[in-house]
Amino acid sequence: MFASMLLMVLFAGLALFVSLIARANTGPENTASSIATFRTKCAMCHGPDGRGSAVGNRMNVPDLRSPAVQKLADAQLAQVIAHGKGRMPSFENSLSEDQIQELATYVRSLHHPALLVRGREGTL
Repeated sequence: MFASMLLMVLFAGLALFVSLIARANTGPENTASSIATFRTKCAMCHGPDGRGSAVGNRMNVPDLRSPAVQKLADAQLAQVIAHGKGRMPSFENSLSEDQIQELATYVRSLHHPALLVRGREGTL
């Protein structure tokens, strides 16, 4: 009885360990893909760090690092990305739902100073 219980706990721990490793291996790829998507779809107006480009500033795009944007729920960010807002176009036909969610997560990360510093160094 004790041996089977110990074996079951060991198996559950091993399964958890493997799932954590698998999840950790997909993180950087998702980050890299969301950065690439942001650069191709968003940076023209929002700038590489989210504060706005020359084009975006003329159109009064919001600073994505601002408290007004950062307080939005992930679902609200995803909705704006998917359906557009004001002069911002819709991306629901050119991005998958996963890409839209990754972009919302990426926009959320723009308020972290470490990412902003890395962006200026060209590794963002």
